[in-house]
Amino acid sequence: MTRHDPGPAFRALHQPGNPFILANAWDQGSAKMLAGLGAQAIGTSSSAHAFTLGRPDGGTVTRDEALAHAADLVAATPLPVSGDFENGFGDAPEDCAETVRLSVEAGLAGLSIEDTALPEQSPYRFDEAVARIRAAVAAARAAPRDIVLCARADGVLTGQYDMDEAMRRCLAYAEAGADCVYTPIPPSMEDLARLCAASPAPVNALAAGPYTKVSRAAFAAAGVARISLGSALASVTHRAIYDAATAMFDDGDFSPLANGFGGRKLAAMLTAPTK
Repeated sequence: MTRHDPGPAFRALHQPGNPFILANAWDQGSAKMLAGLGAQAIGTSSSAHAFTLGRPDGGTVTRDEALAHAADLVAATPLPVSGDFENGFGDAPEDCAETVRLSVEAGLAGLSIEDTALPEQSPYRFDEAVARIRAAVAAARAAPRDIVLCARADGVLTGQYDMDEAMRRCLAYAEAGADCVYTPIPPSMEDLARLCAASPAPVNALAAGPYTKVSRAAFAAAGVARISLGSALASVTHRAIYDAATAMFDDGDFSPLANGFGGRKLAAMLTAPTK
């Protein structure tokens, strides 16, 4: 069977000032449900996926596991899927390039690569980080299908460098050919807007932490092109499990279970025909 190319449609969604929501799912069921509720594109989440395997986030999932998981989400809906692939599953630029090539084979429309030398929290040196993105870009451009590469500067999130360094890195990643740049949880909306104004590549923002209070309209006004959820939506389900289980096991109270989503509605979403 000839697989359609989701890359061009995914690329077309990246419009600065008119951001789409990259709905991060953690299994086929959540991907189908999000698609049924109106998602335009699906993302994997390294943290949410690791949780399904009973592991913490941060370099605990192998490349083979992450690619197989992403391929499952590709098969779940006709929507474009982007893979959250941490540091590209290796330190060397060629490791990043190979991850891009394998992502294309898995049917992905996009992927992100960050600059943290997992499993540690320290960032790659600037020149090394840029070389890794440059190698990933070269692999993407040589691929038989279009794929959108998002380059992440994660040092602000991990407390390893400041926003000025994140700006420096994002602009260098864009110059190296990255299709999208991303600094999770910048210190302020002003910093996010500054990045959007300076970057020639579309900017991804993360709706997590303090940014859950920011509306889509405010992200748009800042110049954001893409809003991802990371593990935030999965964490909402984790909270529901925690609250219901605590009530049951500590107090014998089953009332939180009455807040469940209707089985018939869910079944309709899971069995809806795909294109």
